[in-house]
Amino acid sequence: MTKKWNAERKNEHYYQMAKKQRYRSRASYKLLQLNKKFKIIRKGSYVVDLGAAPGGWSQVALEFVGEKGMVIGVDLQRIKPFEEGNFLEIRGDFTEDETIKRIENVLGKKADIILSDASPQLTGIKDIDHLRSIDLVTGVIKIAASTLNPGGNVIIKVFPGEEFKDLLQKIKKLFKTVKTTKPPSSRKGSKEMYLIARGFKGGKYFKSLI
Repeated sequence: MTKKWNAERKNEHYYQMAKKQRYRSRASYKLLQLNKKFKIIRKGSYVVDLGAAPGGWSQVALEFVGEKGMVIGVDLQRIKPFEEGNFLEIRGDFTEDETIKRIENVLGKKADIILSDASPQLTGIKDIDHLRSIDLVTGVIKIAASTLNPGGNVIIKVFPGEEFKDLLQKIKKLFKTVKTTKPPSSRKGSKEMYLIARGFKGGKYFKSLI
């Protein structure tokens, strides 16, 4: 990243707000805005946050679930612990079967919500970055197939492109409603979008995605 980019980032509105309100990331505002609009996370929800580091989304999820809920953050990188005792960290690659089994064991029950603000390692080549994003989204849905409650909900970041329409149609077979949106706090130049999928029909429908 250039010095100019770093300087612009530090002067950016949501970056400054995150510092003042002690959120770990400007990305926290994306989930705040998405949940305000779609009412996905509620008191007592069990949430799995995939690609969670540094913890901006997990931090917001903890606010919404309250003491009776739980948030599990999954990432290859370390997530600094929260004061809340209902946050658990899993270090690992969420696209691997071993990590999925660990998520299932830690949950001890089915999750109500799966979140993913994960981004692939970007190359700057649009088509490659899009395909990597599609692979990540498919990985999130794979976890949903084994860990999400019927009726559960998912929020996933995706980069649109040639394969997006086909993926969207497949995900619509797995959930009762699927919408796409871009929260105000997304950077203006970013191509990212968010899939809001509600009413999971159950893992048996996952075969329609592969």
